[in-house]
This record gives sequence, structure tokens and C-alpha cells, in this order.
Amino acid sequence: MRHDELSSIFPEFLRTTMEAWKIDTENLQEIRIRAERPVLALCGNREYRSKTAVKKAQLQEILAYLSGYSLYAYEDEIRQGYLSLPGGHRVGIAGRAVVERGKIRTVTDVSSLNIRFAHEVKGCADRLLPWIRKEDGLLHTLIVSAPGHGKTTLLRDCIRQVSDGEPGYPGLTVGVVDERSEIAGSFRGVPGNDVGLRTDVLDGCPKAEGMMMLIRSMAPKVVAVDEIGSREDMEALTLAVNCGCVVVATVHGSSMEELKRKPVLREMVETGIFERYVFLKASGKPGRLHRILDASGRPVGQGEEGC
Repeated sequence: MRHDELSSIFPEFLRTTMEAWKIDTENLQEIRIRAERPVLALCGNREYRSKTAVKKAQLQEILAYLSGYSLYAYEDEIRQGYLSLPGGHRVGIAGRAVVERGKIRTVTDVSSLNIRFAHEVKGCADRLLPWIRKEDGLLHTLIVSAPGHGKTTLLRDCIRQVSDGEPGYPGLTVGVVDERSEIAGSFRGVPGNDVGLRTDVLDGCPKAEGMMMLIRSMAPKVVAVDEIGSREDMEALTLAVNCGCVVVATVHGSSMEELKRKPVLREMVETGIFERYVFLKASGKPGRLHRILDASGRPVGQGEEGC
């Protein structure tokens, strides 16, 4: 993130801490703030730690500052454990959950914040696209990796390139269901990340319901979602395919064998919804390709360097 963005997000005492670290804000990944503990920041492969602990009152001040002193405006997001910031950044929240009739109404007595910074890596899908394109569009594709290895970053750039198009590949209309605002990084409805010229984003909506809404209202050629896994997701993906849409999605995992150990994902594999399975490498760079399999699990690409 840019230094001016950092200055606009944090109150002065936290900016002072960050400046003392002389941190490379362009590569800043996350800042964790816990009441009565030091601030921790992760940048590249290095962890930074403040000399003093954050008092509970300071943590509350940070949260109020991040919300523009209007926490009530973020009630729906806080109920889900986060709030969104300009630029596609996001704040995870932990504290005491207030439950009514079996559902979380809000989170109070906030004791931990995890500020995660969005990073666009334009061009990181360059090596992927030749493996998932066909003459008249795209193949149904599932991107698989463990958390933190760049599957959302790769999906985002794939969406951008497919939407914008290039010589020989006209741009396609893409519908993105961004349940947790992590793909487009929308803030008050406006994407903070570049997701392409022909992309429509349904932000903050459950994936299964959102896919159906987009198909009915926006008629996308491609539907993109992050971190599938429920039976409702599978049913919605199947319906999207039957409606003529190409689906591109991500899921947590490390191998085809692991996917098959999960009942819903095993059913997805067995029914052949996806024509390409893209497995990513565990590396410091986001979106590096490891193996690409076809619908039957046979290798079609392996050992790519990625971005």
C-alpha cells in the first residue's frame, strides 16, 4: 500500500509506531493489534513488534478511527467479523459475540484487530490463462491452495484479464460474487481493485444466492467466486454451468486427494463440473503454479514458474 494510504487509515500514535519501523509499506501484509499486547506487523518474511503494549482504550480508538467514528454504519460487516476500508483493505475483528436466536447480532468488547492489506499483482495470471482458455472462451476452473499462497490474488488478475480481453481473446462479461469483499475490495459499493472493464461485482452477498442473482440480472459469461465448499455453493455452481456460464472459483486444499476427502468437494470432482484444477505452490510469491489437472485428474501442466 502507498504511504499516504497508511497515513489516512491509522490514528497518529499508530502511525508513529509504523514510521519508527521504517517499514516497506508496499509489501506490508498485515498488522495485528491485541489489547494489552505489542503490535505485530508482517512485511515480506519479517515480523515487526512494538516496544509497548496497546491499551484497551487505544484499541477502541483505533477501531473507531478505522470506521470513521461511525461503527453503526458497519453493523452488517461487524456481524460477520470484519469491516472494509478504502483501497480494498480489510479489518478482522475478534471479541465477545452477542447472539440472539442462534445468530450473531454483533461483536462487542473488541479485543483483537487484524488489518490485512490488499495487494494487486497484475500479470500474475499470465502463465495460467493459456491453460484454461479455449477457442470460444474459458474452461470451468478451480484454483486450489492452502491459505496465504495467492489463490485470491491469482483469481483477481484472471478476472481482470478475461474481462479486459486482449488480441485474439475478446473481453467477456464477468460476474463476481465477493462475499467478504476480498476479490474486488469494494468500499461502499465501489471496487478498490482493478477487476476489469466488463466486470460486475455483487459485494457482501452469500455466494450461492449471489450467483443466482447475477445470472438473473447481469447475464455474465463468466461467474467468479472465492473459497467455495458448501453444498449450496455446489448447487449454485451446477446451475450456473447449466445456464451457460463459465465458472472460475477457488478452494482451500493442497491436492486432489484432499479434495476427495471432503464430501461436497468429492461430489464436485465426481460430477465433472470443473475442466481444470489449478494447484499452487507454497512459496513467497502469490499464485505460482504447481500442477494443472484436467477433469479426470490427469496432468496437463506442471512445474510452472508462476508470477
